[in-house]
Amino acid sequence: MKRIFSWIPNSITCLNLVAGVVATIYALKFGFAHDYQYAKVAYCCIGAAAVFDFLDGFMARLLKAYSDLGKELDSLSDLVSFGVAPGCLVYSLISQYPGAGWTAWFALLIPVMGALRLARFNIDTRQTTSFIGLPIPANAIFWIGAVDFTVHQLSNGAYSPVAAWLLYLAILAVSLLMVSNVKMFSLKFKNLDWRENFRRYAIIVAAVLFVIFCGWAGLSWTIILYLILSALLPQQ
Repeated sequence: MKRIFSWIPNSITCLNLVAGVVATIYALKFGFAHDYQYAKVAYCCIGAAAVFDFLDGFMARLLKAYSDLGKELDSLSDLVSFGVAPGCLVYSLISQYPGAGWTAWFALLIPVMGALRLARFNIDTRQTTSFIGLPIPANAIFWIGAVDFTVHQLSNGAYSPVAAWLLYLAILAVSLLMVSNVKMFSLKFKNLDWRENFRRYAIIVAAVLFVIFCGWAGLSWTIILYLILSALLPQQ
C-alpha cells in the first residue's frame, strides 16, 4: 500500500507534464494559424498544469510520499509547462508582428532561464520556506496575461514598434528575475491562519478581481503585485 501511495504524487506530476505538452502544441498552432482560440486552449492547459503542480506537492505532504524521483520529475514537468509552453506562446505572438523575423527567437530566453532557475532551486537549501528569484509557475502566469493583452492590442490595430520593444524588455526582465537573488515569499499554505498568510490571501483576492475586470490580462497584474508584496513586506 505504501508503494502505491508513493506513486500518487508522481502520477499527478505526469498530468502536469501532459498539460504542458498540450499547451505547447496549441501555443505553436496559435502561431501557425494566427487563431486566438488556440492561444486560449494553451492558457487553460498551463492553468491546469499549475493546479496539478500544486496538487502533487499537497499529496506528497499528505501521504508523506517524498522521493528523489518525484523531485526530479516535478522539475522536468515544470520546465515544459511553465518554461517551454509560455516561451512558445510568446514566440508565436512575436512571429505575428509585422517584419518580426528572427526577433521571435528572443522568446527562447524564457525556457532557458526557466531551466536555470529550476536547476538552481534543486541544489539551493535556502529555498525551503521562501523563494530566491521568481518561481517558474509565476513566470508562466505572467505570460498568459501579457500575451492575451498584446493579442487584443494587435487585433485592435494598436501595434507599434515601441510596444514591440516593451515586450522584448519584459522578456528580458522576467527571465532575469527567475535567476535573480530577489527574495520572494512562497505561495504555499501551511495553515489557514490569516495573519500568517495575509500576502497569500491578498494575492488570491487580487487575482480574482484582476481577472474579473481585466480578463486574462489581469494575471500579469497579479504577478506584478506578487513582486511588489515580496519587495515591501518582510519574508516569512
